[in-house]
Amino acid sequence: MESAQVDAYLRRLGVEHPAWPTVDVLRELHLCHLRTVPFENLSIHLGEEIVLEEERLLAKVVGARRGGFCYELNGAFGALLAALGYDVALLAARVYGDEERLGIPYDHLALRVRTVDGGDWLADVGFGAHSHLPLAFGERGEQEDPAGTFRIVEAGPDAAGVRGGHDTVEAADLDVIRDGKPQYRLEVRPRVLGDFVAGAWWHSTSPVSHFTRSLVCSRVTEDGGRITLSGRRLTVTSVEGEGARETRELGTDEEVLGAYRERFGIELDRVPVLRPAG
Repeated sequence: MESAQVDAYLRRLGVEHPAWPTVDVLRELHLCHLRTVPFENLSIHLGEEIVLEEERLLAKVVGARRGGFCYELNGAFGALLAALGYDVALLAARVYGDEERLGIPYDHLALRVRTVDGGDWLADVGFGAHSHLPLAFGERGEQEDPAGTFRIVEAGPDAAGVRGGHDTVEAADLDVIRDGKPQYRLEVRPRVLGDFVAGAWWHSTSPVSHFTRSLVCSRVTEDGGRITLSGRRLTVTSVEGEGARETRELGTDEEVLGAYRERFGIELDRVPVLRPAG
């Protein structure tokens, strides 16, 4: 990234240029990213090409002030962190679905980040509802976060009876757990952005991908809650959780476009509609 791109990205997040790549700065960047850059899959339903190349991701997230899904958000965020001096590795994960079945390979992209003041951190601004702050990568106990109680634990055998990492602790796959429920299984081997192209293509085209079957645009609110626009349904959840929410249906296209603009900072010239997969 060029310095002008770094400055523009930081302006998008509302953050001053940090002096050092510390864990406190990482926490600030992580939370500000969740608040300002939406998790959204609108490109799939607007007919826009999704290209996993750094320049294209920056053009979308920074230049066009859009959001994206995991490959785009964590891909762009990882590029920013590396430009700021962090040691960043892209990690592949498989998301737990119904009945705790694991998804496809390269199902999800997350980040392992090393700071100048020591320690490795799991940063993830592309999973939708997840931790608001980075998680300590090497901690195996409970980690309290505004979004819940998290744990990172060594994973057991998969459905084929295979343990990731060839039975060595340092290379073992890890399960990321939120409030007792496994979210995704993480490989610790570093990857490159191009490795995730097949996963992004599958999620953008497969009729069984939840991204092709739904419209979503969501971000963390300043009070720690969440605001989500799913199709025409706008939902605001407070920091107290699922029990405190406001939901309403938006009737006109103008209302939908206004919600994208005013609630998420996204300017669209037409309302996204579900597109047939394939």
